[in-house]
Amino acid sequence: MYPDDAASPVNTDGGSGPDGAGDFPANNDSSCISVKSLWKVFGKNSDKALSAEYEGKDKTDILAELGCVVALQDVSFDVGRGETFVVMGLSGSGKSTLVRCLIRLIEPTSGQIFIDDQDILEYDDAQLTEIRRKKVAMVFQHYGLLPHRRVIDNAAWGLELRGVDQTSRYAQTQEVLDLVGLTGWEQAYPRELSGGMQQRVGLARALAVDPDILLMDEPFSGLDPLIRRNMQDELIRLQRELHKTIVFITHDLDEALKIGDRIAIMRDGKIVQIGPPEAIVLNPANEYVAEFTRDVRRESILKASGVMTAPPGALRRPDSQDGVGGPGKPRCRRGLGGRYGQPLPGGVDSSARPEGGPGWSRESVGVLGPRGDPGFLGHLVRRDHSPQHGIRFTNSCGEQRGHLGG
Repeated sequence: MYPDDAASPVNTDGGSGPDGAGDFPANNDSSCISVKSLWKVFGKNSDKALSAEYEGKDKTDILAELGCVVALQDVSFDVGRGETFVVMGLSGSGKSTLVRCLIRLIEPTSGQIFIDDQDILEYDDAQLTEIRRKKVAMVFQHYGLLPHRRVIDNAAWGLELRGVDQTSRYAQTQEVLDLVGLTGWEQAYPRELSGGMQQRVGLARALAVDPDILLMDEPFSGLDPLIRRNMQDELIRLQRELHKTIVFITHDLDEALKIGDRIAIMRDGKIVQIGPPEAIVLNPANEYVAEFTRDVRRESILKASGVMTAPPGALRRPDSQDGVGGPGKPRCRRGLGGRYGQPLPGGVDSSARPEGGPGWSRESVGVLGPRGDPGFLGHLVRRDHSPQHGIRFTNSCGEQRGHLGG
């Protein structure tokens, strides 16, 4: 039904960071996690499956001939510091195997996994224990709470393993329980909590050790739809405050589009496309990704800042190196704090604030020109959408400032 993914190059478009702070570039010094040519083959002849004899063979053929299951095939990607990187795929695509390989709960067959420029596949047991206790924490789909321990003791478990005394670990854990909305439930047992509350305990347990990296394996998939949406909103709120590096696994495209700075689509152990939500939906790499995103309303993922163009003579500067998207282009922020954006020295900047409205959306847009003089594209930007003409952004003066064809 779908073309061979191996024939299509992986799309690795960058994505905007939190609050428009900048792109999360691939393969550069800002990467917190870097995965290179990662393979995982289950079976007795796993090394033979990677030999030149089987290069290019389908995983079905390898299973038939060697009795080996190829779970990951030459997976490579980078995760920027402070990025929420979502890995999405159907059951059996390899996404859960991938996230477990990142912390070596499953040992990869070959490849490299760099965390802060250190290849953890070369770590001995002591080093691996140390990174699991201090740098990386994991949140599982099935909460894994200890039924005989109260909420505060479940959440403080990682600190207890570190040898932190009870007074200190309770104080530190209480801060996290307050953060995730569990104030007053410290002495409850897991059986006394709803599914959403139990997952909050699991999240608190991960956050209590203050890790740099959070690995989340379908943490909300077992929750009711309303509770699931609430937990997604909670994660977004926490990420705005804490700025952790997050690798989030899901099979739900809506969830991926909602929380991800960038999304990796997996199929049969391969990554077939990486990009920000807009790129995944508007520029699918192949028919498989297009089928995934077919029912997504395009206007639901677009922002005015993503399609605004600079007025001639007002924002462009030939020698400018500022701005996301290349020299001379305006840098857009999605922050809500103020009428105008904050300018870079000698550069240009803008900010957009959603206002809402029945049938169409309004955004307050402020612009600072090359000399730092405040100008205005218009107090309101209206978004109009139609199947024939696509999406158009117009300011309060009726001037078209951005357009995306249908």
